Amino acid sequence: MSRNRSRARDVAVVSRGIRVPLEADLRGPSALLAYTADDPGAVVMDLTAAQLNGLPLPRRHQGDWRVHLGRPRGRNRARRRNVVGRVMTFREGEVETLEGLRITSPARTWLDLAIRLSVDELVVVGDHLVCEHGSEAPVPRRAICTVADLEQTISVHSGMRGVKKARAALERVRVGADSPQETTLRLLLVDHGFPEPVLRHVIRRPDGKGVVWPDLAYVEFRVSIQYDGGHHASTGQYTKDIRRHAVTEELGWREVRVSKEDLSGFFPRALEKIRRALVQAGWSEDTREAS
Repeated sequence: MSRNRSRARDVAVVSRGIRVPLEADLRGPSALLAYTADDPGAVVMDLTAAQLNGLPLPRRHQGDWRVHLGRPRGRNRARRRNVVGRVMTFREGEVETLEGLRITSPARTWLDLAIRLSVDELVVVGDHLVCEHGSEAPVPRRAICTVADLEQTISVHSGMRGVKKARAALERVRVGADSPQETTLRLLLVDHGFPEPVLRHVIRRPDGKGVVWPDLAYVEFRVSIQYDGGHHASTGQYTKDIRRHAVTEELGWREVRVSKEDLSGFFPRALEKIRRALVQAGWSEDTREAS
């Protein structure tokens, strides 16, 4: 490209040496290929890798569209407009390609996030990564990575910044949470002295067929907890929710429905809803006070 062409009005200067035609519809990994194509060993990482993989980040980080770029040790960190450069050690298997873009693996991305997320926020991301549901579930889902992958990544970076926080978060990561709100609710319950609810439990008919999949469940007390996200306001979903509630009750379970508003405040309303259902089912609050 000639100098005059690179300065034309229909070309945007993204960063040093990088020009993008204004009519180009570049999205996702393709928009970042130039940052690694001519930079041997450079890897998209941290918040950028998390955003490209759709990981649930706190709102304060969702608007950070700077390019987080790691280079291997022995090289200087990247210095260019709109780039946050770091010098890192990447172990075998920690760098993958996404549509041609070099990017950190999900497990390594999770560990890198430990320097900027709280323990609970790191648990939310961890739950998202390891969540899976079998073929029997209404919406089967495969894990992005496993708990063992997270453990392995921590073990080979024992001296890395944030690793202590990552270890604390990993102890609270569980398989089966479909949304950040479900993870938040589980952590709230445990932190307020409630028993830890079960994820991925299936309520079955007498013939063994699975018919209800609670988001969280207290199996001993037959209490089913369902988180109602925004899509539950639709007419079709509302009808399904009524049917699900009836089936749950017919099979001898209590259903507690929790909304986004129930999770806010110093003592979220969701805790009182669940406490009431557990007490009615025979749970003793003395157990919580003793713990």
